[in-house]
Amino acid sequence: MNATLLRTEFKLYFRDIAGVFFGILMSPIILAILGSIPSFRAPDPSLAGRTVISVYVPILLGVTIAMVALTTMPIPIALYRERGILRRFATTPARPRDVLMSQAVVQLAILLTGTLLVLGIGRTVFGVALPQNPVAFLLAFLLCCAASFGIGLVLASQRISKMTQGLGSLLFFPLMFFGGLWVPRPLMPETLRDLSDFTPLGAGVQALQDASAGSWPQWLHIGVLTSYAVVTWLVAKKLFRWT
Repeated sequence: MNATLLRTEFKLYFRDIAGVFFGILMSPIILAILGSIPSFRAPDPSLAGRTVISVYVPILLGVTIAMVALTTMPIPIALYRERGILRRFATTPARPRDVLMSQAVVQLAILLTGTLLVLGIGRTVFGVALPQNPVAFLLAFLLCCAASFGIGLVLASQRISKMTQGLGSLLFFPLMFFGGLWVPRPLMPETLRDLSDFTPLGAGVQALQDASAGSWPQWLHIGVLTSYAVVTWLVAKKLFRWT
C-alpha cells in the first residue's frame, strides 16, 4: 500500500462535498428524520411488535452500502481511466493497482463511518438495540458489501465516466426499492417480497434484519449474495481495462 497515494485519495474524497454527504451523512440524516416521528418509535403490530425505526436501521445500512458501491467508488475509477491517470501510473513505480487499492481503503473507511453512525444514532438516540448476533451481522454485512462492490466494479469498467454515473443512478433506485427503503420488506406483498429475495439489497437487508434480531441469515439470502459477489467480480475482472 502506497501511503502517499492513500493520503491523497482521502484528501480528494473530502473535497467532494456531495460524496461526503451521500457516503457518510445521508443515511444518518434519514434515520434522524424518521426517528423524529413518534409513531415510528412505537411498537407496530404489523411488524410483529417491532418499531418502524428498528426495521429501518438495517435498511439504511443497505442504503449506505449501495450508495458507496454504486456511486462514490466506481465514478472516480472511471474518471482516472478516462483522464489517462491509470495509464500514466503504469509507467511509474506506483502501479495502477495501487490507485485501486487506495480507493478501496478510502471507500471502505467511508462505508464503515456511515455504518457506525447509523448504528450509533439508532442505539443512543432512539433506543434501537445493537445487532443481537454480531457474528452473523458481520457476515451479512460483508456479503452485502462484496455483492454491491462487485456491481460497482462492473460499472467502473465502463470507459466513459458519464456512462458509469448514469448506470449507477439507474440501478440505485430499484435496488433501494427492493431493499425496502420506501416499503419495508415485512409490509411488501408476498410476490414482491419473493422478487426482493433475489436482489442483492433485498437479500442483504433481510440478512441484516435476521442477524439484528439474533438469528442467522437464511441460506437463500446467503446464496443470493454469494452468487452476486462471485459473478460480478468475475465479470468485472473480465471487463476491466487500465486504459
